[in-house]
Amino acid sequence: MELMERLKQAADYIKERTKYSPKTGVILGSGLGEFGDSLENAEYYDYKDVPNLPVSTVVGHKGRFVVTDNIICMQGRFHFYEGYKLNDVTFPIRLMKLLGVEKLIVTNAAGGVNTNFSAGDLMVITDHINMMGTNPLIGENLDDFGTRFPDMSNGYDKDMIEIAMKAGEKQGLTLKQGVYCAMTGPSFETPAEIRMVRVLGGDAVGMSTVPEVIIANHCGIRVLGISCITNLAAGVSQQPLNHAEVIETTQLVKEKFIDLLKSIVQEV
Repeated sequence: MELMERLKQAADYIKERTKYSPKTGVILGSGLGEFGDSLENAEYYDYKDVPNLPVSTVVGHKGRFVVTDNIICMQGRFHFYEGYKLNDVTFPIRLMKLLGVEKLIVTNAAGGVNTNFSAGDLMVITDHINMMGTNPLIGENLDDFGTRFPDMSNGYDKDMIEIAMKAGEKQGLTLKQGVYCAMTGPSFETPAEIRMVRVLGGDAVGMSTVPEVIIANHCGIRVLGISCITNLAAGVSQQPLNHAEVIETTQLVKEKFIDLLKSIVQEV
């Protein structure tokens, strides 16, 4: 089945059931899903029930859409390292476009490369470096969504970044800003790789987000990215890295993170 047909089937499934028409999408990374639980008067659509959608296999990802009158929220995402093709990883972004989404807030848990960062910091993404060795737009272009060669010079919308920074200031949060570097995973990066990322200008490193942001820009969706710095990357910290630490740190910052997201959503 062609990708466009698969997307339309998934979109029709939700359109036939929802009473809402959300304009803002939110993707919640590892350990950050409780924002979705905080939404009122919500509808829930498990990924396994939506036609042609993959299933999230990562601990800390509930694997469902949460839909309200102004938000469609993903509690959990799909990753390249899970064995999915990038068309599947980015399937929900194109699905959101078909549902009418115009703005996207992408969150993730990331390792801190910048030595001025600490675990628990929130970093507004200003740009990214794609070190995944591939691009989700490789293959036939879907002209219904966008041009063959999309511009990425404003991949992270400057107006939305300003809104996020002001929202943080109102809440008394010192938000960091920086460049997110995406690796494939699932192994954590080596100290040498982290030194390389720092030389290249990366401030945080993770295993997601970049494919989703590329597709969102291709679709004409404006993007805001926020990383929760859950640990200092290899070589910055001498402690062994593990996913449990990622989840633990996100639990410590979840309240300020949820409050920040709610404030941003109200503004955008």
